Amino acid sequence: MKHDERASAELLEVIELAKRFLEQQKTLGLQKIRLSRAALSELDNVASSDSAERQRDAAAAIAELASAVQTCTKCHLSRSRKNVVPGQGNPYAKLMFIGEAPGADEDEQGLPFVGKAGQLLTRIIAAINLKREDVYICNILKCRPPDNRTPSSDEIECCLPFVMEQVRVIHPKFICALGNVAAQTLLQTKAPMNRLRGKFHKFGEALLMPTYHPAALLRNADYKKPTWEDMQMIQRELEKL
Repeated sequence: MKHDERASAELLEVIELAKRFLEQQKTLGLQKIRLSRAALSELDNVASSDSAERQRDAAAAIAELASAVQTCTKCHLSRSRKNVVPGQGNPYAKLMFIGEAPGADEDEQGLPFVGKAGQLLTRIIAAINLKREDVYICNILKCRPPDNRTPSSDEIECCLPFVMEQVRVIHPKFICALGNVAAQTLLQTKAPMNRLRGKFHKFGEALLMPTYHPAALLRNADYKKPTWEDMQMIQRELEKL
């Protein structure tokens, strides 16, 4: 058994013993247990150490995945791209944004959502009291389709395993799918955005909120109000954690 697996097993055993002890004490009429400051500090240290280790593991896995994406030649977009755009942000984020595909600015810089739509997304993130570095941002496609056209089903099929692995490693509590391509791909549906948005959808262990892509908000101001409503729903759930 590996060291981390053995440590986890020992921790579970301690928790089980503590649970049994507390149950026994409850039968004797004990209502409350006071822990010393030293004991509380030790519990905090254990939790912090475990969290830091998981974050390091997630960061390493995301970096390894990004390297794999950089050399991907599964589809013809690898021949026309300037830069691959794997993703950017906190590899241990509670909230993950998934868009459609890189645009011209993203293709130039190798970073997601850095053009006008990306600048709007940054402001939206700030409006729910977060920063870009608090969340993780990526796209369904990792390479730009020519002229920003809608991704083909073959292109999506090639890139989707990368996206699913990012979701698995980051293990977010919430996912915000930006636009029809992202929402329909992840939820495996052809339903339009006006039927998908405004509610959470179960996505593995995460809750997924579809909403309009920031680029759509730049073209049509009518989408701003429903998008803000969706983001407020996400914010309220994040604040409960």
